[in-house]
Amino acid sequence: MLTLAADIEVLARFGRALADPIRCRILLALREAPAHPADLADALEISRTRLSNHLACLRDCGLVVAVPVGRRTRYELADERLGHALDDLRTAVVAVAADKTCADANEKGCC
Repeated sequence: MLTLAADIEVLARFGRALADPIRCRILLALREAPAHPADLADALEISRTRLSNHLACLRDCGLVVAVPVGRRTRYELADERLGHALDDLRTAVVAVAADKTCADANEKGCC
C-alpha cells in the first residue's frame, strides 16, 4: 500500500505543476534545454519575480532542479523522462480534443 500512496503523491505533484499555464510553459521550455532564470523570463515574457515563484513551485514538486554554474543558477528537468511524459501528455490531450463524439458537436459546442 505504501507504493500506491507514493505513486499517488507523484501524480498529484505533477498535476499541481501542470495546473498553471506558466508552469506548463516553463516545463516545455526546459524540455528543450536547460536555462538560466533571466533567459527563461525573457523567453516567456514574464517578470523574473513571477518566474522565480513558479520555479520554486516546480522545485517543490520535484520536477526541476537548480544547478549552480559559477555565480549563476541554471534550471533543468529533474529527470529526462519528464520530457517524454510531457510529450505523451500533449499527444493524449490533442487526441482527446480532436475526438468529437457527437455528429453535431461543432454546432452545439459540446464534446
